[in-house]
Amino acid sequence: MKVALIHDHLAQDGGAEKVLKVFSDMFPEAPIYTLLYEKKQVNKYFKDKRIETSIIQRLPGGVKHYQWYLFFMPIAVEFFDLSEYDLIISDTSSFAKGVITKPEALHICYCHTPTRYLWSDTHQYINELKYNKYFKKIISLVLNRIRIWDRLAADRVDLFIANSKTVQKRITKYYRRESTLIYPPVETEKFSLEDLNGQKKEEKYFLAGCRLAPYKRIDIVVEAFKLLGNDYKLKIFGDGIDTERLKKLAEASANIEFLGRVSEEEKVKLYSAAEAFINPQEEDFGITVVESMAAGRPVIAYRKGGATETVIEGKTGLFFDEQTAESIAQVIKDFKNNDFKPQEIKEYAAQFSVENFKKQIAEFIKNNYQSK
Repeated sequence: MKVALIHDHLAQDGGAEKVLKVFSDMFPEAPIYTLLYEKKQVNKYFKDKRIETSIIQRLPGGVKHYQWYLFFMPIAVEFFDLSEYDLIISDTSSFAKGVITKPEALHICYCHTPTRYLWSDTHQYINELKYNKYFKKIISLVLNRIRIWDRLAADRVDLFIANSKTVQKRITKYYRRESTLIYPPVETEKFSLEDLNGQKKEEKYFLAGCRLAPYKRIDIVVEAFKLLGNDYKLKIFGDGIDTERLKKLAEASANIEFLGRVSEEEKVKLYSAAEAFINPQEEDFGITVVESMAAGRPVIAYRKGGATETVIEGKTGLFFDEQTAESIAQVIKDFKNNDFKPQEIKEYAAQFSVENFKKQIAEFIKNNYQSK
């Protein structure tokens, strides 16, 4: 059985790339086809892998400014020749599912979400663009054409796997397809309660972190801690297009610290020493939420999306119902560390381990490849 892996683009190191890493561990000989590959921005794990990039990689600005070529991405994906492969696994939230395969091949799509800017978040995406209204109209027309392609591309997939119940519902609504639920892998084994017990509690702080983009809503966390004042400290890890705006919003508040991109080792220590991790956005799943719980630390999350499937209120975390700074600030004021038991939180998070994911994926492939 010859296997190929397809990924949207290797230009960042996020949750989808962590899933791709596990797929690549499962199929170490499988090449990875992707629209573009920026080595400096992704996990060093991939440097020893066979990476096949599209024509966009070779176009002017194709790596640094790949968004310029949005309209050409469907064509670029279709150019990949996968005729020699028996099993194709696409790991995607946009274009990778549109690859063309031979009739006998089995194409399994691990779907992180139907493309947000084409479906669920299209109006928000357009409104947040920093262009005049006329250019926004042109972009809307481009997205309309890509949306038609995206719906047709979904029909090329033999079987969908959804990364959460939230995404399952979107696949049903936008693609009219059934899917199987398999939660993403989280490296829960990296975290130990010894890390938690070994931390010096020299300061109490809350933690937030992700790829800093507007839709992640870190801005309302910053606003919440401005309201709370210096008695409550916030540390934020990660970087992205929203970094400068967020720093300006913080206005040199003494209780808010931006850490930038941190190593996995540093992240483990940050989770373990935090009072709680704050998740202000609606995530499709939310790997950082589970990472915090794997470290034995509770989560304060917006009651929507993937967090509602992973956080147990009162046992592994707390929810806030309004996506506002005031709502977050109130929950933090009411938060009591002693209400949560680190061992229970960690044991609960173990169900999302890499090993569990591998077992479920292997079983899924075995059952469906034989029937194909």
